[in-house]
Amino acid sequence: MAHLFKDEATEEKGERARMASFIGAMAIADLLKTTLGPKGMDKILQSTGRGRSISVTNDGATILKSLHIDNPAAKVLVDISKVQDDEVGDGTTSVVVLAGELLREAEKLVAMKIHPMTIISGFRMASECALNALLRKVIDNRDDAEKFKSDLMKIAMTTLSSKILSQDKEHFAKLAVDAVMRLKGSTNLESIQIIKKPGGSLTDSFLDEGFILDKKIGIGQPKRIENANILVANTAMDTDKVKIYGARVRVDSMARVAQIEGAEKEKMKEKVQKIIGHGINCFINRQLIYNFPEELFADAGILAIEHADFDGIERLALVTGGEIASTFDNPESVKLGHCKLIEEIMIGEDKLIHFSGVEMGQACTIVLRGASFHVLDEAERSLHDALCVLSQTVVDSRVLLGGGWPEMVMAKEVDELARKTPGKKAHAIEAFSKALQAIPTTIADNAGLDSAELISKLRAEHHKEGSTAGIDVITGAVGDMEKLGISEAFKVKQAVLLSATEAAEMILRVDEIITCAPRRREDRM
Repeated sequence: MAHLFKDEATEEKGERARMASFIGAMAIADLLKTTLGPKGMDKILQSTGRGRSISVTNDGATILKSLHIDNPAAKVLVDISKVQDDEVGDGTTSVVVLAGELLREAEKLVAMKIHPMTIISGFRMASECALNALLRKVIDNRDDAEKFKSDLMKIAMTTLSSKILSQDKEHFAKLAVDAVMRLKGSTNLESIQIIKKPGGSLTDSFLDEGFILDKKIGIGQPKRIENANILVANTAMDTDKVKIYGARVRVDSMARVAQIEGAEKEKMKEKVQKIIGHGINCFINRQLIYNFPEELFADAGILAIEHADFDGIERLALVTGGEIASTFDNPESVKLGHCKLIEEIMIGEDKLIHFSGVEMGQACTIVLRGASFHVLDEAERSLHDALCVLSQTVVDSRVLLGGGWPEMVMAKEVDELARKTPGKKAHAIEAFSKALQAIPTTIADNAGLDSAELISKLRAEHHKEGSTAGIDVITGAVGDMEKLGISEAFKVKQAVLLSATEAAEMILRVDEIITCAPRRREDRM
């Protein structure tokens, strides 16, 4: 065979390429499978870098982000889980498991000599049918505020029950729902700030109206300010000493050095006067503030906070309704932030600055307490998932039951479609229905239940009209999802279904994998 590629480039064709894709994708799905559902287990991810830092998580997207994967098809699955995380925040594991199962079924069909294009068109029909089946069953309580709030609580509790917060899910569901209700329909989670403070237990976590900045108040400055006008800035306040880095200043006597320092000091003084001229009583800077300007601010009775990290000042500007300034020549063009009260509070051992009565009534801070940093990190990820899902649900208020119920509803409809469809496509449609049932199967398997027994019971239940049966992991039997209050957001399920189908299609279309050789640096000697 003629040599087409440079040395070291490899290609795999036809059957082998497809095998490699299928195996890679299924391996990733099997890796994540065990984290699915309320009884899913966690993974420890250890980095190979310095410090060997570890994180403990069962969030699909977090696990996949940390893996370095060589298999091209597996990378496609990593991508869909990332997109799922950005788009709706939850369902990152389900989407990978579903795509993996679709490919597992497709592999059997390819072995039966069914062309991948036939399989794809069957999958297309099936996913449309499944989506319509869900649309017919959605519940929408947007108009009834009480019911809608209880829907949100149920969704939050369902999302949290597969995470580390499952033991205190009511407490955290309430926190998350309160925080999201404050946003009044915006999906911008920027104004919900999460602060992690080790110590105490997870149940000590609380939601605080207003904004908390993780800084201490400087020496000799007012500890409490009412009706504050805040100037948020990103500017250098450290030029009152002569800093000579690589610059040479030649002077003929020491007195000249003092003069230069004096001039620097004057410049600083002018700058501080300009800042004070804005009529403020609180100045927050992203960079350092040296002792001299700090003294000047303290004398003027202004609270000056230095080194507020960038997230901090961006969020603070957003919350207090101000803008970040870096020049102070024309005070009228600078938009100041306002709040009713600034004071110092203690959380655990640390002092923090608390801004209450802020302009943007939507803002709030959730303070997480917990035994260690690993627990807190995972708690933050879990809470973030819940917040994402809730903020999406406030926009699109359609709700479904959870616990494997949606998958069974879809599988039943897809099965019926398979019976009506002539030709080879019917096999693909049937395979789709099998893949959908893999999600409740996995939920049951992870809980150590007999999945074959449970799924066949579920199937029988779902053949009755209007069944609300799903898997109740706690009792280990088929339960009524409506009574148990297990709900999921329609948007999450829709995203899972569509992303998984499209990813599986994309991998099915592959018939050749070409790996290029890396470019070499030429020796220029």
